[in-house]
Amino acid sequence: MLQEWTIKVLLAPLSLLYGLGVSLRDFFYRVGLLKSVKFDLPVISVGNLSVGGAGKTPHIEYLVRLLKDYINLATLSRGYRRKTTGFMIAQAGMTAEDIGDEPLQFAHKFPDVVVAVGENRSFAIPGILGREPDTQLILLDDAFQHRAVTPGLNILLTEYGRPFTRDYLLPSGRLREWRSAYQRADIIIVTKCPANLSLEARQALMDEIKPRPYQRVYFSYYAYRKPYYIFDSKYVTELQSDWELLFISAIANTDYLMSYLGEQVNTVNLLEYEDHHYFDEQDMKALLNNFNNIQHPKKLIITTEKDATRLELHRDFLTANRLPIFALPVEVRFHFDDGPRFDQDIKDFLLNFKT
Repeated sequence: MLQEWTIKVLLAPLSLLYGLGVSLRDFFYRVGLLKSVKFDLPVISVGNLSVGGAGKTPHIEYLVRLLKDYINLATLSRGYRRKTTGFMIAQAGMTAEDIGDEPLQFAHKFPDVVVAVGENRSFAIPGILGREPDTQLILLDDAFQHRAVTPGLNILLTEYGRPFTRDYLLPSGRLREWRSAYQRADIIIVTKCPANLSLEARQALMDEIKPRPYQRVYFSYYAYRKPYYIFDSKYVTELQSDWELLFISAIANTDYLMSYLGEQVNTVNLLEYEDHHYFDEQDMKALLNNFNNIQHPKKLIITTEKDATRLELHRDFLTANRLPIFALPVEVRFHFDDGPRFDQDIKDFLLNFKT
């Protein structure tokens, strides 16, 4: 703990310089030196103040499931760490290297939804409308800091275990903006809450966040479904209490998922990499060796759906070695029976939208 605080103190001057740059950019937007574009169709942004791990992808998926049967929608991401550049729309046969892991996950799960990527969102949105003129709604993925587009509805996510109220600016902390930036949000969702969140804990965090009168605050958690074989989703299984798992992960924060897996099986062995890591041949050999070294007769490899999109690049190796690698799907749920209230907030925004 002392070492952690020492590092924060040493990095504080750099955080101050970073914060000055953020403040200058915000000032430029306020006085009009930098322009933010508004579009004549609904745009919903889902993002966070900190770096990674707040659950943007499952919450985007929640919105897609809520709306896709009633409105023509598109998701727009920057395609982080893809090996291409510029605007493109997901097509059959594309890989994570083409459009990024999270957009590919959207494309796999929602083949009838337009999935687009583009670093410059103010140019990408017209690109979507030019290619898909029937689009009625844009869902912006990880766009809270990207002020070039003004969303009609701004949803801010913050983790229950690491809320923005207790964090610091980069590099001494994980915040990409000053804490006060939360005031731009219309809806705040506290994510990855314990399944048994109490009313007292909810109120304590509400008092800490201090939402503005115009802001609605929700508390969400994850419901995990049956794992499926990553190369054929028809094959599903159920986690058993006497199993031993090898969990391969390249996501920002594994604590929440590790806690869940630890409750479901006998043993979990973690093979962890940095967020969005592209697995190479050495990683695949390490996966094979680690799996073979597990002596337990009931064993399985588990990964996240996001990681599965990058593991697909090694299909030949994984199938040749008959590795039983299953993805664990996750869905968002809301505490205190607030799901219908959140759904109605989204529907009200769309029904009341005026160009």
